[in-house]
Amino acid sequence: MIVVSVLLVIGLFAGGIYLKSIGDYKAKVNALPFDEIDLTKVEDGVYEGQCDTGVVRARVQVTVRDHQLESIELLKHENGRGTPAEAILDQMVRTQTTAVDAVSGATCSSKVIRKAVENAITEGLPN
Repeated sequence: MIVVSVLLVIGLFAGGIYLKSIGDYKAKVNALPFDEIDLTKVEDGVYEGQCDTGVVRARVQVTVRDHQLESIELLKHENGRGTPAEAILDQMVRTQTTAVDAVSGATCSSKVIRKAVENAITEGLPN
């Protein structure tokens, strides 16, 4: 009985820590600032950007040519079930903006990928 009680207390404690970490992660994702970037100001080039929220991480390579998003390559995407969010990369190139809707069911990964792309493009802005 004592062993069961101790295991129950340990399980509850571990569960509480897990729930807090998930809450912190979601708060961090929701606090990501997004800016619409004027592509006419971005110089041609290949830029890398990343975003790391602890649970979900993304690193991208963005090619800009003639002030347009020519291609976006996903170099790294660590996620839980957020793989469907990778579809926003093609949508960004097609619509020529980072301001795309998140993929339902993969909202956090969508936001992390979007921020990584934004961070990459920002590298091409004049100082």
